[in-house]
Amino acid sequence: MTQIPGTGAGAVGEMGRFPHKATTDRVLKAFYAVYNGLGLGFLEKVYENAMVVELCELGVKVAQQRPITVTYRGQVVGEYFADIVADGKVILELKTVESLGEMHVAQLMNYLRATRFELGLLLNFGPKPEFRRILFTNDYKHPISTK
Repeated sequence: MTQIPGTGAGAVGEMGRFPHKATTDRVLKAFYAVYNGLGLGFLEKVYENAMVVELCELGVKVAQQRPITVTYRGQVVGEYFADIVADGKVILELKTVESLGEMHVAQLMNYLRATRFELGLLLNFGPKPEFRRILFTNDYKHPISTK
């Protein structure tokens, strides 16, 4: 697992590459457009819906509120929903908090761990726009059954 701060500095994964760079570039363009257009103070759902509009305009395929079911030892133990999946490749988790913390990173890490997705973006529509790029490659994942 590699976490790259929102500054975009540093390399992700082996060989210093950014996985799904074209998609994440468009997502970040949409993020800043929505942040600048709506400003501060709305609920996450408003930003989520605006992101869907902006992403579609940029040609990104979106799945909103994608269900993720987690099983443990063959039993369903939970279901949660990824805010947006972009181009079938990147999980987007939106927040409206003062600043991103370890709990937010852990939430996205669990989404990645429980799915085939390897890349996620935390997008915070707080007092300052903030994002985190989280990579959790499949070769590091412990076996969890998901549907």
